[in-house]
Amino acid sequence: MSVDLSRVSGARRVSFPHMGNYSIPVKTLAAELDCEIVEPPRMTRRTLELGARHSPEFVCIPFKYNLGNYIEALEAGANLLIQAGGGCRFGYYGEVQEAILRDLGYEFGMVRLVGGFSVREHYRDFKAVNPRLNVRRALQAYRVAIRQTRALDRVEDHVRRNVAFEAEEGAHDRVHAAFLAELDGTRDLRGIAALEERTLGELAAIPAERPRDLLRVGVVGELYVLMEPFSNHFVERELAKRGVEVHRFVTVSAMIDHAGRKKHAYLDRMIEHADPYLRYHIGADGTESVAMTHKLMREGFDGVLHLKPFGCMPEVNAMSALQRLSREHTFPVLFISYDAQTSETGLRTRLDAFCDMLRMSKDRRTGAGADDAPAALASQGGR
Repeated sequence: MSVDLSRVSGARRVSFPHMGNYSIPVKTLAAELDCEIVEPPRMTRRTLELGARHSPEFVCIPFKYNLGNYIEALEAGANLLIQAGGGCRFGYYGEVQEAILRDLGYEFGMVRLVGGFSVREHYRDFKAVNPRLNVRRALQAYRVAIRQTRALDRVEDHVRRNVAFEAEEGAHDRVHAAFLAELDGTRDLRGIAALEERTLGELAAIPAERPRDLLRVGVVGELYVLMEPFSNHFVERELAKRGVEVHRFVTVSAMIDHAGRKKHAYLDRMIEHADPYLRYHIGADGTESVAMTHKLMREGFDGVLHLKPFGCMPEVNAMSALQRLSREHTFPVLFISYDAQTSETGLRTRLDAFCDMLRMSKDRRTGAGADDAPAALASQGGR
């Protein structure tokens, strides 16, 4: 069993780590445990400092953020933690995090969700916590959580691609915030669908000033640093501030679409997209990073950001293929690694240089007469 309740006493108060705004569908599922839900505070520097202080030095940054979330949740009174992971070493981190927290003196139970997006596996784990849970209720909760996830991803994709061009600063953020607040309390499928369509209509109605020569940049890499804005220092919003249309393809909706029986066919398609730079799956999100970069290059994008935790082996494996692709096609790729010491100021400086280079390159291609700027500038690694 992946559920340990032996150390839980008194009323059960369940919590989980943050990853973007996916806490909303996670709370929908956690409600089926029939426990009080303790949502950790939003990510701050303290979250990372707590996690880094008690983690092995060279463990990846998602581990440290998750551990910091757990500590803050336990401080807030939680006594039952939900942990999910897989795809790389993170699939083994639950046991390590539990051992660290117990060494720190915390008493709690842990639910480790195994089996990817398998309803059957998760139902077994949830029923161990809430014996009154039945299959029908569990399936309905999953349907609602997945529908919330799809609405969330669709709305945030629209914001990501358009916020840079809003005529009134903050217009997208106001609509987005109202959407999140209402989604958090909506538990029926029709209500979620109606909220999604209404929000997309409101976003589409926001006046925009899109330049004819706008920059399009894709963001690829490891899923946690892509989907948790605090962990990547809000890099998508920083690009938007520089007038960039941002595209990201790693979302929980995409993970659901490619899970289970569809996984092998999806990986085969990714290998085809990555050819000739990859011939085999290299683990976790590394294959997708190469495949999507190659695809975006052929679709005429101006550049790609490759984000990863420092030391992430699948993405380190992807880097050599991406560097070759960038060199052979003079296609700009900016590599950014994140750890507990990553500087926000340094990141902004690199983004300034990257976007300036993309504009010079675009001007040159369109005959604006800008000086040549080598793609190698953008292809250098670093932290």
